[in-house]
Amino acid sequence: MNSRFLAALLGVALAAGPVAAQTNTGTTIGQFLLIEPDARVAAMGNAGVTLYEGLRGTYYNPAAIGQARGFEAVFSHVDWFAGITHDWAAISFPVGGLGNVYGSVTSLNSGDMIVRTVDQPLGTGERFSVNDIALSVGYGQQFSARFSAGAQLNWAQETIWHTSASMVTFNVGTLYRVSENGLRIGSSLSNFGTRGAYRGRDLSFVYDNVPGQNGDNSTLPGQRFTDSFAVPVMFRVGLGLPVRLDLSNRLLLVADAFHPNDNSESVSFGAEYSLKDRLAVRAGYQNLFLRDSEVGLTLGAGLKARYEAVTYRFDYAWADQGRLGSSHRFTVVMNL
Repeated sequence: MNSRFLAALLGVALAAGPVAAQTNTGTTIGQFLLIEPDARVAAMGNAGVTLYEGLRGTYYNPAAIGQARGFEAVFSHVDWFAGITHDWAAISFPVGGLGNVYGSVTSLNSGDMIVRTVDQPLGTGERFSVNDIALSVGYGQQFSARFSAGAQLNWAQETIWHTSASMVTFNVGTLYRVSENGLRIGSSLSNFGTRGAYRGRDLSFVYDNVPGQNGDNSTLPGQRFTDSFAVPVMFRVGLGLPVRLDLSNRLLLVADAFHPNDNSESVSFGAEYSLKDRLAVRAGYQNLFLRDSEVGLTLGAGLKARYEAVTYRFDYAWADQGRLGSSHRFTVVMNL
């Protein structure tokens, strides 16, 4: 199984080889949808398309919810760069023998920034912010002992001061286990849907239709219209291999390949070592082969505890962001 995993891993890496010289970088809106929320997966290079542990894997692959058992709640906080904060909260519960449903809320906030103009470069006395939000509902089911599938509906809005753009997107995914405790294969398509165009009072203005002419209305109301822009669609495919070292020690190896619609292809790798299913240490490398990449090494750790009938998990991840410094993620998971 190990040799087959290495051969498949090599195939994933080769699949993300050189691409054309021109990319669509910077042509999509809603970039906050690409910020991975979960600290566990982030510590493993954000390679999470084969994650089988339920709700926390739904961001990467909606099929992960098919493996959920009972009620589950997750909250993640990301200290992004430049003072930006990102939060993700989700809950899931079973619906009889028909699978599991879940809902999530994603929020990004830039904090207040000074309004500057050409005439007043030191500030006008006003402040503005960027506030993004996404609401999602999803469903998944384990159709057999080895196969799961899921789908997710998203509504997202990106707001800059008094101007916003909204879009509706879909996520779908599948998970397959080659053997009960062996190689896992996963794939997902995220953020496939409508385009968004900005609308709002910041795009309003007044103008003089005939400058210099007396008697006409010099304050006619006008409205600027923006083009509609695509959202960042992401296709993921990956492999995961759990290795039982002995009764107390377990190793998980993961690798994902990414094909976005607004950037070049890349591959991420990660590993997790677990001791007695209580303590975990993780490491990874994200977006290998990505052109002009500023990211790379990721590290993290996690603890698992139980109080009466409730299981808790606490995870932390650090990720290198190149010239922008580093990011920190914190995740709390509760299973009932």
